[in-house]
Amino acid sequence: MLSLPKKALKTDDWMGAIITFVIASLWVAILVDSFQIFVPNSSWIWLICMILVRTYLHTGLFILAHESMHGNLIPQNQRLNKIVGRLMLGIYGFLPYDRCLVNHINHHRYPSQSGDPDFHGDATNPIHWYCKFMGEYFPLRSLITFIASMIVILAILTIVFHVAFINLILFWLLPLILSSLQLFFFGTYLPHRQVDNNLNFSPRLHSDRYAVLWSFLSCYNFGHYHWEHHAYPHIPWYKLPKALYRNH
Repeated sequence: MLSLPKKALKTDDWMGAIITFVIASLWVAILVDSFQIFVPNSSWIWLICMILVRTYLHTGLFILAHESMHGNLIPQNQRLNKIVGRLMLGIYGFLPYDRCLVNHINHHRYPSQSGDPDFHGDATNPIHWYCKFMGEYFPLRSLITFIASMIVILAILTIVFHVAFINLILFWLLPLILSSLQLFFFGTYLPHRQVDNNLNFSPRLHSDRYAVLWSFLSCYNFGHYHWEHHAYPHIPWYKLPKALYRNH
């Protein structure tokens, strides 16, 4: 199995496991709660808030899987770290962990270069870049698995548990789509787009110095502290603001 290059990890706490439990628990609890919402009688403001919360938590599942790929999720137990990472990717969108791991290794080896599976040379067309981004993580086999799995799950929820189909669309499928856009725009496109007509695909990573709160809300610090993540991949996402200008 390939592994991402990283420095020695500190193993003095279980913060990664605690955060995983919190995000996953909130994801499940709010999803179940959203099944009880009677959409026709709900205000559009409330519905939008629920969709945004569900989107953010769904993005969190992918962030947790990403942390697992770096060995940061549960550094004390790498076997459990990978198991939880696989589970998070499965819940997120039935994505194959091993393929995502290899893609992410190449992303760190060749950031913003032709060998980077997350990179698209035409930074002026984010739509093309997004399609390439999705194609790398949802190849045909994964897409078929996702569609088949979702059909089975949605059928069970609607037929057996009598969940309204509109609720499943608004609070599960739509947040998944919005989450992919959030991950792409804030976590990939903005940090890795070409600057100064960078025609040689050389890595020109940067990190905007916005408020820490906005950094957290936009993409769990992987937008505005993206350079820090590439420089210090062994640092977990919630500590990236402290890594700013840090010398190792």
